[in-house]
Amino acid sequence: MPDATPETPPVVLVTGPSGAGRTSAINVLEDLGFEAIDNLPLRLLPKLIEAAGITEPMALGLDSRNRDFSPAALLDMIDVLADRRDAKLSVLYLDASPDVLLRRYSETRRRHPLAPAETPEVGVARELDLMTQIRERADILLDTSEMNVHQLKAEIEHWFAPQGRALALSVQSFSYKRGVPRSVDLVFDCRFLANPYWQEELRTLNGRDGAVQAYVKSDPLFDGFVSRVIDMVSFLLPAVRKEGKSHLSIAFGCTGGQHRSVTLAETLAKTLAEDGQQVSIRHRELQS
Repeated sequence: MPDATPETPPVVLVTGPSGAGRTSAINVLEDLGFEAIDNLPLRLLPKLIEAAGITEPMALGLDSRNRDFSPAALLDMIDVLADRRDAKLSVLYLDASPDVLLRRYSETRRRHPLAPAETPEVGVARELDLMTQIRERADILLDTSEMNVHQLKAEIEHWFAPQGRALALSVQSFSYKRGVPRSVDLVFDCRFLANPYWQEELRTLNGRDGAVQAYVKSDPLFDGFVSRVIDMVSFLLPAVRKEGKSHLSIAFGCTGGQHRSVTLAETLAKTLAEDGQQVSIRHRELQS
C-alpha cells in the first residue's frame, strides 16, 4: 500500500457473508461522516471514483449480492484501491458462524441470495465458501456472532471514529468452553491462576468486582504474569504502529470467562489507558 499522509481520506471496503451485519456497519460509517455507496455494480465503481475523486472518507459496501460479483473481481478492486495515493484503504470483513447466519435468515424469513430456490443452509454454505479468499485479505475482521446491533456500532466507532485513527487497542475476556474468539491478535491463557469459582462467596460475582480481583491477584503467579504481558504488549506497540496497522486486539481466556480472564482484561486495559493508549474492553461471556 502506498504511503499515506495524515490528510489522506480513509476508504473502508465493507464486505462479508449476507446476514453478518454489513448493512448495519455501512449505516454506522455513514453516521460517522463517511460517504456510503452500497451494492454498486463492481464494474461501475472505478468509473465513479475516477469521476468524483476521493476527497472525503468513503465506505463501500460490496458482497455476493452485487451485480457482476466474483471473488476475483473484488480482489482486483481491492488491489486497485490499495494502489491509490489519494486514499488509505481498509478492508472490513463482517463475519458470523454458519449457525448464526442461518438463524438470522430463519428469523427474517428471507431467501438467501445465493440459493433463492433452495434452503438457506445451502446458500450460507455456498457463500462462506465463495468469500474465503476475501476474508483472508481483510484488514479488520469482526465476528458478529455474539454481538447485538449496539455492540457492533460500538466496535465500528472504535475503529473508524475520527478520534480513533491512531492505533486502537481492544482487550477482551472469554471462556475456553465456548472457543477462542476468531478476530484477536494475541491470546493469553490464565487458567493456571487461582480460580474464584471454588470460593462460594465469589462464585456468583465476576472479575469486575473488587473481591474477585483481590482473590485472583493474591495468586503468587499473578504479578509476574501481568508484568510480562504488559512488557510484551509495550514492546510490540511500536512495531505494530510501524507496520501501519490501525488496531491490535488482545484476549484473555479462562474456564468460564467470568473471573480470572475478566480480572486480567480489566487490569491490562486500565494499565494501557493510564499510559495514554486508546483502549476498548469487552467481556464476551458477561454480555451473552
